[in-house]
Amino acid sequence: MMKRVSWFVSGAVAGVAAVGLAKKKVKATAAQLAPSNVARSVVAQVRNRGRDVAEALTEGRRAMHDKEAELRARRDGTLSSLADELQPDDQVLVDGQPIEPGKVIVLRQVHDNDHSGHRRTSRRGRRSA
Repeated sequence: MMKRVSWFVSGAVAGVAAVGLAKKKVKATAAQLAPSNVARSVVAQVRNRGRDVAEALTEGRRAMHDKEAELRARRDGTLSSLADELQPDDQVLVDGQPIEPGKVIVLRQVHDNDHSGHRRTSRRGRRSA
């Protein structure tokens, strides 16, 4: 008989504890789904995506300017490559390993004085107009 009573009491205690935990979880979820909190999280997400879009637009514009500068240099005949600078017996080494000159892309940062503090990376090291 005592065995049954102890099992009954332990089951009742476990049930009360489970109900208490479930009640806390339901209250927390209800608080998260309150209209003010939902609106706040939506605004934060829109703000973050807006920043991402703005960064993508800025990066796209930079790439566009760099490509335009490269195309202008190619049109004007001022574009040069590493292969143009090498003598027939010269060798290009990357990490100590010889490679073909046409397989190397050299990037150089150029400071543009027209835009205060704005940096542009040009594929050929020339300023874009």
